[in-house]
Amino acid sequence: MRAVWKGFISFGLVSIPIKLYSVAEPKQFSFRMLCGKCHTPLKYKRYCPNCKKEVAWQDVVYGFKIKENEWKVFTKEKLSKLKPEKADQIEIICFTDINFFDPLLFSKRYYIVPAKSKEKAYFLLKEVLHATAKVAFGKIIMHEKEHLVIIQAYKSGLLLTTLYYPYELRKIEQLDELKEKVKVSKEEFELAKKLIETMTKEPELEKYEDTFVKKLKELILGKAKPSAAKPKPEKLLEALKLSVKNVKKLKKEESE
Repeated sequence: MRAVWKGFISFGLVSIPIKLYSVAEPKQFSFRMLCGKCHTPLKYKRYCPNCKKEVAWQDVVYGFKIKENEWKVFTKEKLSKLKPEKADQIEIICFTDINFFDPLLFSKRYYIVPAKSKEKAYFLLKEVLHATAKVAFGKIIMHEKEHLVIIQAYKSGLLLTTLYYPYELRKIEQLDELKEKVKVSKEEFELAKKLIETMTKEPELEKYEDTFVKKLKELILGKAKPSAAKPKPEKLLEALKLSVKNVKKLKKEESE
């Protein structure tokens, strides 16, 4: 497994050499775009419509649009000079409670591991964060951007979560579809509540897989079976009553 970032956690005069690893490896299923005539995989080119030719990587520069047809241009060298000097450090600003942070701020998660085994300062930080139920709040330069982060104790190590800046979040109040209030009848409320109570249990996450990808693979291998369409009730009350009935029936079958 390859580390996505290497550097140091710094707080006070303490500096801990660490590495970051992505916590997940999404199992992606993708198609290639082919030529409709000969089925050859298509290639993408960096093409300049003004010069009417392909542009090599070494000739690519980066531009920020100021106004129509006017750009502020940067070379790779210029951009690298703009990076802060401490680009290899996670600077800890303070320690706080995780409940201080709105869950919507959470972006990506990474495992933090010590750069070398038996790094005492690393395990000291982990144990203290666990004992005090605190998280470390700080910032990091990664993927050409300065991120706000929190660091917390997690099982045998540390977990880093990058945060969105508050101004990057869309406000739910801005959504037009939620501005009008909808009245719910007492019967609808009680049935929905009963359905939730009937369906309440701890999910067995290991049982689940991407069924869409599974069906695609079966179709490709010629093993797909047609699935019978289930009739759907048109009214909300009918759907709630039928749902409660079906869940009870399923639970009874599982217990037998």
